Amino acid sequence: MPADFEKQSYWRQRFASETSFEWLVSSQYFMSIIEPYLVAACQEYPAIILHLGSGTSDLQNYFRKRGWIDVTNVDYEPLALERGRQLEEAAFGDVKMKYVVADATQLASDLPQNCKFNIVVDKSTVDAVACAGETALLRMASGVRDHLAEGGVWISLSYSQYRFELQQLPFEVEVVAKIPTPKLKANDPDVYYSCYLLRPK
Repeated sequence: MPADFEKQSYWRQRFASETSFEWLVSSQYFMSIIEPYLVAACQEYPAIILHLGSGTSDLQNYFRKRGWIDVTNVDYEPLALERGRQLEEAAFGDVKMKYVVADATQLASDLPQNCKFNIVVDKSTVDAVACAGETALLRMASGVRDHLAEGGVWISLSYSQYRFELQQLPFEVEVVAKIPTPKLKANDPDVYYSCYLLRPK
């Protein structure tokens, strides 16, 4: 990824014209992988979902189609949140989910401390954050940990097989799916995206 993926100015310029875009895989495909884990995480409590780095994805619409309305979509670029509202309204005729300006690496200060979620999901946001280095990624992980309710989980999609090989990571990490990337040629090597399930230590 280019280094400017870590800069808010890049996203502001991009979202000025971009109305929808899906990172790595479609939201429909991603949901087919993660839904069993979402359901399992909501056995005892209603789903309270934090969607980190929502950008111009329509993932929030798949949450709502499944009946999960208590969804907080977070991005640090206000234009992304406006695009998210537009996508929800186009699909359902109204807006019921939350759209909050916050930095994924500064959740401790950008979200109320008593705001807890039993599911946190990001679709390649970890990859953009990683452009700023390991410290930024650990800040993101720490913020997610602080805002997870008891028994909550973090589900993260990344292009990297090594994304969470970090010292001081406050999570146990499990790869729950490896998604083959498209090949340009039949003899290209096999490359996979990784879907991670992270549980607090």
